[in-house]
Amino acid sequence: MFPTDYFERVYAGVLGKIIGVYLGRPFEGWLYRDILEKLGQVEYYVNDRLNAPLVVTDDDISGTFTFLRALEDYGNSSALTPVQIGQTWLNYIIDNRTILWWGGMGMSTEHTAFLRMKKGVMPPESGSIQTNGQVVAEQIGAQIFIDGWGLIHPGDPEEAADYARRAGSVSHDGEAIFCAQVIAASVAAAFVESDITRMLDAAVAQIPRDCLTTRLIEDVRNWHAMGLDWKQGFEKIESQYGYDKYGGNCHTIPNHAIIIHALMHGQGDFQKSLMIANTCGWDTDCNSGNVGCIMGVRNGLAGIDIGPDWRGPIADKIYLPTSDGGRCVTDAANESVRVLRSAYALKGVDFSPPKSGSRFHFELPGSVQGFRAVGAQLSNVLGHSTCGHRSLKIEMTSADHRASVLSETFPTPEARKMGGYELVASPTLYPGQTVRALLSGCPSNKTVVVASICIQRYGSDDQLHLVVGSAQDIRPGEQSELTWEVPDCDGYPISEVGLRLEGADGTAFLDLLTWDGSPRTTFTRVEGTSWRNQWVNGVSDFANWGEPFRLIQNEGTGLIMTGTREWMDYRVESTLIPHLCVTTGIAARVQGMKRYYALELVRGGRIRLVKALDGIEIIRETSFDWDLGDSVSLAIEVFGTTITAFANDALLWKVDDKDRPLESGGIGLVLQEGRVASHVVSVRPLTA
Repeated sequence: MFPTDYFERVYAGVLGKIIGVYLGRPFEGWLYRDILEKLGQVEYYVNDRLNAPLVVTDDDISGTFTFLRALEDYGNSSALTPVQIGQTWLNYIIDNRTILWWGGMGMSTEHTAFLRMKKGVMPPESGSIQTNGQVVAEQIGAQIFIDGWGLIHPGDPEEAADYARRAGSVSHDGEAIFCAQVIAASVAAAFVESDITRMLDAAVAQIPRDCLTTRLIEDVRNWHAMGLDWKQGFEKIESQYGYDKYGGNCHTIPNHAIIIHALMHGQGDFQKSLMIANTCGWDTDCNSGNVGCIMGVRNGLAGIDIGPDWRGPIADKIYLPTSDGGRCVTDAANESVRVLRSAYALKGVDFSPPKSGSRFHFELPGSVQGFRAVGAQLSNVLGHSTCGHRSLKIEMTSADHRASVLSETFPTPEARKMGGYELVASPTLYPGQTVRALLSGCPSNKTVVVASICIQRYGSDDQLHLVVGSAQDIRPGEQSELTWEVPDCDGYPISEVGLRLEGADGTAFLDLLTWDGSPRTTFTRVEGTSWRNQWVNGVSDFANWGEPFRLIQNEGTGLIMTGTREWMDYRVESTLIPHLCVTTGIAARVQGMKRYYALELVRGGRIRLVKALDGIEIIRETSFDWDLGDSVSLAIEVFGTTITAFANDALLWKVDDKDRPLESGGIGLVLQEGRVASHVVSVRPLTA
């Protein structure tokens, strides 16, 4: 049912996608002749030559791994519909802030579809030619977000193409759908077919024989068969399928031609295929990302590693800015696990995540999951694991015999300088949660290694400050478990987590590092800006003056949110001062803009408990004496499927929600059309 190396091949596909995007992003939109003149053939990353960061937020990556969540959010059902995928857009996208190019109605295809859905026009009408016209509907977006559906269906191009049609129809139509189906089907076929010609045959078989996309692919393959080199082949593409032949800003047809062209002339070589896709120009990060994913799956990790060091500079790192802020800082290994979880669930097969679901597990060859070292060298090695197969080797190199190894949990000050697509995030680690690490001393060590779990947290200067837990001896050849409850951080977010090591001849092996539990912390204004940045802003204005939390929502409903999808049982409370609103309140188990529980004050002297899930369900409602300008204390406790609501310290309701319950998620403040203020928001864990 699944290839024996499925996990590694998915990981290679995810790596190929992000490598391709990071490679092509700095010169996105450049023309072939400009690339040759200024960069030459693009054989490797050029970001340093263009004074650009390498690991960045990008719609190709954000859309791919965000829209795929529709499967998980709707029970990993094979009956997943375009409408449900559209609801996933509405939930995770923050209007004018995340994932998409916000070019406006009729300019950006995805923005146009998003606006349609906001007004109730759902897929496939939201992306159809009938609704938006052919030029808008056939831009590139469907194929750039589509690779994940191929990763979910290894060896089954027909199923991959079917899901690509469902997902693509949210925003696109016509040839854009056919191009997307070819990409997804190629990814799926690459798991079982190494011959590029036969792989493309399997992909093209999924679209109409008489469509433009089929004719384009036949032409590109014929030019290759004629013996033209890749530069001559590109001249043919430019003359017959160039940008001047199609309307809009970034049409799918010219760019799809480059993808097929790169696959044919790349001759199965990862580096050469990316070189061609990028040197040809046009939408370089999109085309390179699609080619990279296909070739990553086809060639596996060995095919990526055979050339230059593609993996080292990026260290698996991915940013996915969405309304689910706790998923922003992630990595290729974690996203691969999520792909496998959905793929197995679709087939009704049990899935056991590596090392019982540990966040950092190092089970994939070469994976470092974002870890960086100061005073040490890192490498992924076989062995030294009691619950898996691999570990992270830490070889201390500093003269003072001290080292730190850290991985990002919230964007660092340097990451916030990247520019481009907006970076919104919440931390993945909070005070009150318990961090656990398994660490072994190297058998050849002559002395113990002294180890501590540590974090880097922001401070009033908006810089990072090291906080170190209790030290523990790690003896040669022995494994020890380190645990540490993260202390209060004075309202500042935690940006990195890892280990602090000391030892005269220290080499250690990190088996896993993870954390669990709900947090115990208080949010309010402190010096600097980082305290605000840990709240994902989904309102018209999260005002930077007046009360610490002053929210303004001009129309509809908005939220600010923090926390992660892993939070389960906790109490959240805040005192709200509504100045003008239709409704306002506090939210628990927040999973995005459209998925949460909320206790809301309702204009006209009422209060209600609601569940937002594909619409608003009023769970309970009653009269309540409040007025604009009053201070009203609200609290929600969520434990299992039980939701308990309080107002001004009095119990309102205790209800059991067993019909499609929201089982986990962060916290938020919610507001419909108006202004509300608060000075403090707090959260603490609940236990049985």
